[in-house]
Amino acid sequence: MHSFLRVVAAGVLLALLTAAGCAEGKTEARPTVTMPKTSPPAPVALTPQVAEQAFRSYVTDEDVARAAGDERLALTWTSDGQSQLTAAEFRKAAYDGDPVPRFGYGKPRLYVPKLKDAAYPQWFVVSVDRSVMDRPKSKRRVLMGFILRGPSDHWKLTVATVLQEKAKEPKVAIDAAGYATALSAGDASLLIRPRDVGGIQATIAAEGPRSVAAKVMKSNPVTTGFYQDAKRARKKAKKDDITYTVVYTATPFPYFGLRTEHGGGLVIYSLFRNTSLVAKDPRTPKPEIPQEAEHLLDGAVEGNEVDTTATLHFAAFDPPKAKKRAAQAKAHMLADDGAVTKAATPPIKKP
Repeated sequence: MHSFLRVVAAGVLLALLTAAGCAEGKTEARPTVTMPKTSPPAPVALTPQVAEQAFRSYVTDEDVARAAGDERLALTWTSDGQSQLTAAEFRKAAYDGDPVPRFGYGKPRLYVPKLKDAAYPQWFVVSVDRSVMDRPKSKRRVLMGFILRGPSDHWKLTVATVLQEKAKEPKVAIDAAGYATALSAGDASLLIRPRDVGGIQATIAAEGPRSVAAKVMKSNPVTTGFYQDAKRARKKAKKDDITYTVVYTATPFPYFGLRTEHGGGLVIYSLFRNTSLVAKDPRTPKPEIPQEAEHLLDGAVEGNEVDTTATLHFAAFDPPKAKKRAAQAKAHMLADDGAVTKAATPPIKKP
């Protein structure tokens, strides 16, 4: 109590002395110190010029990171599924003792949607020829999706997928000002709503050519082909008394839709493929680690199970909805890419 009184008394005395000093003109009150207010960066409207600069910057920055073998730096220019694939790529290169591949790019074709100036995320798609350096015959057409999530962020590659050899890239509709048209998630003018294209593909991969979903999407190595791959893998595993399961699921990653000429749509998206090899009988030899997952594991199976997750990127053409059912064209796949990005050998679960 006494100490409290002393503090109060000292405060009162200080106030009186300060007031007296001010009255005599001997002291001046110090100005109040304030922190400068910072406002977030003003939104920059997305234009074809902004998109081209963002793409050029990415190409330069990506090559610097790959040339230096700097995974952390490479990951700063990617996001979402592309980050997972980039990390797995660096890990595989280290496992194999090889340098990470570097790329050369041709002249890009940019698809820039007309978005609201203050709306985020901003995004655009690039169609470009890409080659692995020192491999002149490796040139492939690649569709790349870039995203900017806010004014304080920088542009990142979120998805890249490779045009299939026999696929013909659809012509994206471009207006007089150089802009493309973004598709809404539930666009009813298309055969399949853009948000459902991945689900249709996953259904065919699970159920095969007799699936109802196969009535709206053509057979392809990444639709009915996935179904046949799983069927063969399941049969092979059964001979070794191992249970093989595979499930395709949606991802939380962004997908992009662009209007094509004559009313169709180009849809770019991702899926996960989750697989499991399980030896239920203790007398059965443990499952072998799949070759595509060796770089993600230490080479030993602790329990009786091997689980893997692959991150897969796709592009599909979604045709316009025909007025007559007999004239309706099917959706078809255009591009695919991906790799195993996660693997685990969980210990045997105790009963």
